[in-house]
Amino acid sequence: MRRLTTEEYSRFSRHLSLNEIGESGQQKLKNAKVLVIGAGGLGSPLLIYLAAAGVGCIGIVDDDVVSLSNLQRQVLYTTPQLGLKKIEVAKQRLQELYPEIEIQLYDHRLDAENAAELIGKYDVVADCSDNFATRELLGRETHRLGKPLAFASVMNYEGQVTVFNYQNGPAFS
Repeated sequence: MRRLTTEEYSRFSRHLSLNEIGESGQQKLKNAKVLVIGAGGLGSPLLIYLAAAGVGCIGIVDDDVVSLSNLQRQVLYTTPQLGLKKIEVAKQRLQELYPEIEIQLYDHRLDAENAAELIGKYDVVADCSDNFATRELLGRETHRLGKPLAFASVMNYEGQVTVFNYQNGPAFS
């Protein structure tokens, strides 16, 4: 278990003062491992918030590059980063936000060959993908491995979010 540093006590002082989080909750965040599938419209802001909250290890699965059409909705990226790999830009930005964070990069798509191995390394999986095949694979594999799956999607002006496989709750199958 990695302990909070003196700098982290200062960095996360607002969390530490909340009864619902406190020192034990912040310690849990530091020791948590979250796998984020997709670093686009949903994954981009999620990655920022996970790092800002103090999640200690984040895995990012994405094989895309930053394009001009991403910039108005993918807040992690900027114009000078056009053409760069999203995962590389994300890693740099997240480490600027929280230098102690561990970032694991996966420059490929999630598929049946690698899903179980990747998912098995993390405590929670966040589905920020943009296609049903990936969502279905994540639902099946997280259920099989007993890993919580945070699922979100957006279409036009509507969105939805739910969590599967958590404390005997619903399963995506």
